[in-house]
Amino acid sequence: MIEYLIFLAISTATFALFALGLNLQWGFTGLINFGHIAFMTLGAYTTVLLSLKGVPLLFSAIAGAIVAALLGLVIGFATLRLRADYLSIVTIGTGELIRLVVNNQELPVGDAWVSGAFGVQTYTIPLDATPNLFLRLLMIGVLTFLAIVTFFSLWRWVKSARISRTNNVAKNNSSKQEFASRLGVGTILGLLTLAIYVAGVIGLYNYNPKAGLMLLALSVLAFVFWRLEFLVRSPWGRILKAIREDEEIPKALGKNVFWYKLQSLMLGGAIAGIAGAFFAWQLSAIYPDNFQPQLTFDAWIMVILGGSGNNIGTILGAVIYFAYDALTREFLPKIVPLDVERIGAFRVMFIGLILMVLMIWRPQGILGKKEELTLGK
Repeated sequence: MIEYLIFLAISTATFALFALGLNLQWGFTGLINFGHIAFMTLGAYTTVLLSLKGVPLLFSAIAGAIVAALLGLVIGFATLRLRADYLSIVTIGTGELIRLVVNNQELPVGDAWVSGAFGVQTYTIPLDATPNLFLRLLMIGVLTFLAIVTFFSLWRWVKSARISRTNNVAKNNSSKQEFASRLGVGTILGLLTLAIYVAGVIGLYNYNPKAGLMLLALSVLAFVFWRLEFLVRSPWGRILKAIREDEEIPKALGKNVFWYKLQSLMLGGAIAGIAGAFFAWQLSAIYPDNFQPQLTFDAWIMVILGGSGNNIGTILGAVIYFAYDALTREFLPKIVPLDVERIGAFRVMFIGLILMVLMIWRPQGILGKKEELTLGK
């Protein structure tokens, strides 16, 4: 149970990072990216191949993020001056093109060249050596700090909605709904944080390398979330939102809309590249088929579920997605008398039904704001 919770925490943190990059591009800037997996693929392979050449893991992961950002630069220069439809078409093609190139080319694995179809195995992952007791206690202290910061942030987030409800008389009903939403979400995330904290403490004390990877993934997720929240509330972030709503307005104010779009595409790609490094480290062996287009649409599901243009909502979407995946994988075969293939199709069909209902009942997502909807404008 402890190992499974650690596995789920790493998966959720990795894909929350992946979805945060997409949310920056789509939720805040309005860029339609259906090939987000391309950035993750480049990040994963760059990190792994450089680490096999002896480059330290930190610099390998940074290089993976830079290469993914450069892909955003290339795509942006090719498409951002055109209509938005072209961006979506090009990104779909780019995602598949990179996967097929990796599958059909020889890769420099160590001192030899190996066919990409055979994948890359036996590479180093972070914190795989058992640390001494002092370092383990230090890691538990870092995890404790992250848990305390998470609890405090959730409490402050819920409290801000309560204050808004108290001060807002004209829109009392909507304020009550927002407070109820935040209270429910805050409670769920708080309980999950507690469960992951307990599993992490046990896994770090009786050292499990995956627990160390979980701590690293959660730390990077917390840092990226913190900086993104700062950026999207800054003048830079307000310009991105203005571009999403109507790019002619910031153009009229003298803003270089193309440059801001390019920055968003590159930064979102770099974040996805970092997620690719964690994805590779968790798998311990990567193959081209690990990077199917389905992963892009999984990220879209997370963004839409939580609410586009809302970073907390994106993380919530990742939590809901992996909770749904774990629960249906475990309990659905006991309820629905179908074979393995049909069970898999049924799970995909059911989450599609959930999305359809959500789009009717709450098109802005669980935490999104209806006035900030951009799809279909």
